[in-house]
Amino acid sequence: MFHRFLPNALQYLLASYLWNPSSPSSDLPRNALRFELRHEHGLANDTTIVFSDIQPRTSRFVDQSLDVPTRHIKAYRPSSQVDFQRARFGAALVPPWDEVELNGPDVHDRETLLMLAKMTNNAYAEPADKEWYDLGSGWNNSYPFGWEPDADGFRGHVFATPDNSTVVISVKGTSAGWIVGGGGPTARKDKLNDNLLFSCCCARVGPTWSTVCGCYEGSYKCDQGCLEKALTEESLFYSVGINLYNNVTYMYPGANIWLVGHSLGGSLASLIGVTFGVPVVAFEAPGEKLASHRLHLPSPPSLQHVVHVYHTADPIAMGTCNGVASTCALAGYAMETRCHLGKIIRYDTVSKAGWTVDIRTHGIKVVIDRLLSDDWEESGKDGKNAKKGRTGNHTVPNLIDEEDCVDCFNWEFGDYRNLSSVGPGCIRGTGA
Repeated sequence: MFHRFLPNALQYLLASYLWNPSSPSSDLPRNALRFELRHEHGLANDTTIVFSDIQPRTSRFVDQSLDVPTRHIKAYRPSSQVDFQRARFGAALVPPWDEVELNGPDVHDRETLLMLAKMTNNAYAEPADKEWYDLGSGWNNSYPFGWEPDADGFRGHVFATPDNSTVVISVKGTSAGWIVGGGGPTARKDKLNDNLLFSCCCARVGPTWSTVCGCYEGSYKCDQGCLEKALTEESLFYSVGINLYNNVTYMYPGANIWLVGHSLGGSLASLIGVTFGVPVVAFEAPGEKLASHRLHLPSPPSLQHVVHVYHTADPIAMGTCNGVASTCALAGYAMETRCHLGKIIRYDTVSKAGWTVDIRTHGIKVVIDRLLSDDWEESGKDGKNAKKGRTGNHTVPNLIDEEDCVDCFNWEFGDYRNLSSVGPGCIRGTGA
């Protein structure tokens, strides 16, 4: 239960309020926030969020912070979560929305994206691991709650500014050896969530596949009600993420919360960000728009607070890693969606930088070490052959909308069965 771990978190909050750094923020650039690692978060016993506190800085540890430039953004958040949830389940048509102005990440700035990408990468590791990016001059080791070898669920890290005014939740994506070089204890549940969220119908790719829910009706027909019920299981990562967000707001009342993530983690960050109306930056995420419809998430007047960053050589983010002969399908993943929520920063690395479409470009380390290592120049001869370089006219590509995007166009969805016969047990496995 979360309250079992609350005393440590409250002790840390008290310590952080009392701790007074010798030189507060005099070295910060204008409109920049300074973040410190505060907590790891993980999933225990299927549904319980577990936090691991990172202790306040002491004389043993020098500056462990990272700076992120910010900008003012507008967002729409539900006036009431009760009304939002009632609208999801049909008790109300449209929930009321509050338009708010927030201090969000400056996604037009490459250094901002680079820092957030490093936060996102670190969701896959503990501070002592070699995969951890050094964001300052050293990081304290953390308590292993939620990161024990047998912990197999939702994971990540929580960063916060010294005054606790802004908090960043970094959500881990899929741990799969065929993509990032290692599996790990969360791989099974990661795969289950991938196949539920991003497939057209329960990961029914071919007749030899073991589907993740019993909604397939034959001949490219799928029962819509069954799909929606499958996605609302309490042990699935969206539901766990909602609990995580509520726990963080309890720990940091009044804080401005951002969400970041890579791959599956980016899509989950987006879905949670839409639910609560908070800034999101997702890297190389599969299309989550279809999942948002199946979760019945009411759409606010604007989704400009959700930003997806991806490149054209990544077949997962582009929605082209599908079909029985695809790399994803051969590994047992039905990554069939391509439509994203919110705004898009799309790097055309194929035609403008000469990259080859390859599943190995999906990793967050590729984004950090190759994509965001230099400014991006969109201009070139006849608009082509653009290159990366610090003399470019644009530090990152412009924000755009995904237009004319349709998922699963060759499927038919409808009410093909009596929904009362579909219970929680319809989830079976993880795929092929």
